[in-house]
Amino acid sequence: MQERSEEQVISRLLELENDGQAERRAELTNERFLALLHDPDDRLSYVLRHGTDQTEGAEIPAGTEFYQYPTPDEAQRAFEQLLAESRQAGELVEEDSTDDIGDFESSGAEVRDLFADSDEDELSQDPVISEEEEP
Repeated sequence: MQERSEEQVISRLLELENDGQAERRAELTNERFLALLHDPDDRLSYVLRHGTDQTEGAEIPAGTEFYQYPTPDEAQRAFEQLLAESRQAGELVEEDSTDDIGDFESSGAEVRDLFADSDEDELSQDPVISEEEEP
């Protein structure tokens, strides 16, 4: 496997977090977050600390940093330590947070369900041109 740059790793970790794959996630003051992640692609574990994205995915949030660990247990211990430090410093807002998960591309309601039957939706049929009419 080709080694990824720091920016590629951060992008991947943010993608995993946005997909709801963080094992643990805490909200810190000043719209910052601490997340525990396991990447199934490289089988490594990470602790990611980042702010919110104000650029809709164009840039990595300023001050973003990550720590890489070979095992989930090591990452879990590091996450707990950083969480305790944040708590002592008065920076912990919420220990189990789902705020600001997702990005602009995946937010919002789905227009059509995967299993929707287009024949049943009256709004999607044109009364002038209909497949149901005989020529």
